[in-house]
Amino acid sequence: MFDDQKTFADAIPGEDPAVIEERFDERRDSPDFDLAEFVETHFHVPEPIDVDVDESAVDRLDQYIDRLWSSLSRTFDGNLADCGTRISLPEPHVVPGGRFREMYYWDSYFIAEGLAASGRIDPIEDMVENFTSLIDRFGFIPLGNRLYYNSRSQVPLFYRILRLLERERGWSAIRPHVPRLEREYEFWTAGSDELQDADGWATHRRVVRTPDGTTLNRYWDDVAAPRPEAYDHDRELAASVPEADEKRLYRDVRAACESGWDFSSRWLRDPDDLSTIRTTELVPVDLNALLYGVESSLAEWLDVAGAPERARQYEATAASRRETIEAVCWNDEAEFYVDYAWTDGRPSERLTLAGVVPLFTGVASEQRAAAVARRLREAFLVDGGLLTTLHETGEQWDRPNGWAPLHWMAVVGLRRYGHDGLAAEITDRWLRLNRSVFDRTGEMVEKYDVCDGTHSLDHGEYRLQYGFGWTNGVVMALRQLRATDDGGVVEPSHD
Repeated sequence: MFDDQKTFADAIPGEDPAVIEERFDERRDSPDFDLAEFVETHFHVPEPIDVDVDESAVDRLDQYIDRLWSSLSRTFDGNLADCGTRISLPEPHVVPGGRFREMYYWDSYFIAEGLAASGRIDPIEDMVENFTSLIDRFGFIPLGNRLYYNSRSQVPLFYRILRLLERERGWSAIRPHVPRLEREYEFWTAGSDELQDADGWATHRRVVRTPDGTTLNRYWDDVAAPRPEAYDHDRELAASVPEADEKRLYRDVRAACESGWDFSSRWLRDPDDLSTIRTTELVPVDLNALLYGVESSLAEWLDVAGAPERARQYEATAASRRETIEAVCWNDEAEFYVDYAWTDGRPSERLTLAGVVPLFTGVASEQRAAAVARRLREAFLVDGGLLTTLHETGEQWDRPNGWAPLHWMAVVGLRRYGHDGLAAEITDRWLRLNRSVFDRTGEMVEKYDVCDGTHSLDHGEYRLQYGFGWTNGVVMALRQLRATDDGGVVEPSHD
């Protein structure tokens, strides 16, 4: 019935689901049964978020985006008494827009950067309260506040939101939340103790243990079944592999969703065949670089909080992770950071913008950061900004698409290592593209075609979405960053 399968996963039953199911079973085989009418009668079907902004009254992009923050703010109260899939949150949350009617984990960080640049700090505090509430209830931050997302998380950027809040409101504002960050970290590293005596490369859920005993991580999902929000897509894809391989495929599809890169040649053995997805066979360079950031932040904050022994433990763990990232996630021939294919025993040959995250979090050496900068200019930089990958496959996280979060991490990472000229050039090209599409369409969109200077085509399993949270956030943050003269981001300080 629906072009987007997520629509029905988000629908709310009008009465007891058991009653609806009984009626459906009674009527489904009737010659005059009308499925569309049945659904309309028994369910409240959601609509995409309509951005309510008077475009005629806005003559500047930053004013337009500033008005969007209120349009994209949603409340998620209640206790699921409506039998829907939504998970309640204690505070309002700024959502991406379009089909994305709920909170999304990694989107929230990039939205928060834009909120800070807009002088809106209270919604960032609300985000932190919502995340700590989810950690208290689930032990981690689900990908989004839907029940069908509660078996996977997403790119672990909670620590960056805390960094941002610390910068704006001081150490006292984040101190109560540090134990929750530690609990989230335990979610990512759960099971590492079980692999202490393992030989060679060994894995358990999200943990990958190297032969020398270092703990790294991978993306994962605890369920090996079709996603409810994309059920037919997944079943159709599984039909192309042997039955014995179906659960592996479902898990790797879901793990790619945890990465946020759903989908990309990055995860595929054959870049043109989604059924060759092998997400769990890779040690992702971005995930591990960000967990280094989590470990480093916990070391710093626990020291300030008066727990020096635990702080030293995190410091040592971060140093070990950094050393191992440098050893296994560096492609010598390409001179670029890549994922490590632990099942093959070698770094991936696929160059993707995930390779900028070691610069974003400070993992990279000065020499390797310079090499990454050269490769970005030679291979990734085009008229509209940075390509996501160098392969054009029809998947949305591939060439020719460009994405706001990757541009933000690239720019911040380059500036961190003093490559301000390239960072400024990337910023200017990306902002010019955002502006030109806005001038032509009056819309901010989820992703852009950086090669032909337009909004992206409908790559992937759903249509292009408008709104759009992280694009708005990164535009505002990059405009502020570009206006600074210090060549870097203001780092938080303790009060």
